[in-house]
Order: sequence, then C-alpha cells, then structure tokens
Amino acid sequence: MIQRVQSILPREGDVQFFPEFFSQNESDRYFEELQHSIDWQQRPIKIYGKELMQPRLTAWYGDEGKLYSYSGITLTPLLWNDTLRQIKQRIETIVPVVFNSALLNLYRDQHDSMGWHRDNEKELGIDPVIASVSFGAARTFQFRHYYDKKEKLSLELTHGSLLLMQGKTQHAWEHGLPKRTNATGMRINITFRVIKD
Repeated sequence: MIQRVQSILPREGDVQFFPEFFSQNESDRYFEELQHSIDWQQRPIKIYGKELMQPRLTAWYGDEGKLYSYSGITLTPLLWNDTLRQIKQRIETIVPVVFNSALLNLYRDQHDSMGWHRDNEKELGIDPVIASVSFGAARTFQFRHYYDKKEKLSLELTHGSLLLMQGKTQHAWEHGLPKRTNATGMRINITFRVIKD
C-alpha cells in the first residue's frame, strides 16, 4: 500500500502525485503495448460552436454501456484489454474506487496538447475520482483556479507516474497540457474514471 501524500493544491481540492508508481520496466512495457493494442482515433470536437480536429489521438475503453459525452461527441466504450485491466487493478490497490471506464490520449509530439477544462460532466458524478497515469515523454501538466485565473501551478508528469484528482478538484480547478516549443517524444496518458448509472 502506497502511503497517502499531501495534496499539491493549495486549496479547494485534493490532488496527489506519485512520480514512480510503476517501475521503469513496467512503464516501458506498458508504453510499448499501449501504442499497438489500442484503437487510436483522431476525432472532431466542437469548441465554441466550431468543429475542430482534436490535437491528439484518443480512445475510450470501459465496461459495456458506459457512454461518455464531451465537447459535442459521445463515446461508446471498447471493452478492456489485458494491459488496461492490469494498470487499472494496480491503481485500485491504493484507491477505494473500482473504475469502470478510461479515456486514453496519445500525444504524438510537442505539437499535440489539451486545452483548459474541468472533468465535470454529469455522468462523472458530483466529486469524481480520476486517476491519471502517464507513460512515455514527460510533459508539463498545469492547474488553474477556475475563479481566480491568476492562480496556477505546474508539474512534470513523468514516465510511470500517477496523478490522483478527487474531492472538489473538478469544481474549483481546471487543468490542461500545453504545447511545447522544444522537441518532445510520444506520451500516452490514461485517465481512469467512474461513469455513474
């Protein structure tokens, strides 16, 4: 059992970071397997009424019937594969939650990104628990207070790390992954979630 750590947020939320949750060998293996075993897609989304292609590849996996809607699209889950099931079960050893779905993002290089947003869709519930795992190149992950945009903090999500977001985090903070100016390798991120019935 990994010991609970103090939240990295200064207020109104609970975010815990475990930089070496998976070993180097495990992380290398999962990174390789995920590149080839996932049905990666680039989908159009709607932002302020305009349809744009997402600046990354995505996939949605989970239990049967666990639909997820955001930015004008609705995703039907592909069923868990062995790699995702292994990663999920490891995380569930330290989190009192059984995850039933996962959103995967593949950032091909420094040009792929994720804009500011909150994971506050109604199907996630009031105070969602979201476990975010990263494999591959390290990228800077940012938090910004939703009501005080000047309040920001950043951290590097490293190969094999786990970021746990829970409590009031999705109410008070938004997060994003900006583009980088320097050359950056591929990164895969998985956010495990619970879709409510």
